[in-house]
Amino acid sequence: MTEQEAPAFAIEKLYVKDLSLEVPNTPSVYLEHEQPEINIQLQTGAVKVGDDTFEVTLTVTASSRLGEKNIFLVEVSQAGLFHARNIPEENLNPLLSIACPNILFPYARETVSDAVARAGFPPLVLQPVNFEAMYLARAQQEQEQRQKDNTAQA
Repeated sequence: MTEQEAPAFAIEKLYVKDLSLEVPNTPSVYLEHEQPEINIQLQTGAVKVGDDTFEVTLTVTASSRLGEKNIFLVEVSQAGLFHARNIPEENLNPLLSIACPNILFPYARETVSDAVARAGFPPLVLQPVNFEAMYLARAQQEQEQRQKDNTAQA
């Protein structure tokens, strides 16, 4: 196998694509002494932007509430350009859905923590994420939906 035919994977660029921070109830939220509820949501996506180049985006949304009062909302879209050449089709989607988000996650975690600290709250440290489990769960949901659709059409 020549170098041109060998599978290749490389990080071209890592960057914050979007960052949003809202602290709507200042200054009263700083006077609260109860522990707020924290909610974390993750989304991943990949778009082909060149022959062998893909933009993968990991979006982390962290929100904090105390009863009905919003404490803060942080949304970070951490993205990267990844070069993937001669990757077999059956391996490309797992690469973009598991490996690339694993690369992006530490950067997104740092950005979320920094934004929350800059908003005047203790840093929010996100726990590790199993992107493989997320990918497999999503694949199973899609398969179940296809089966439902096929049953409904029959």
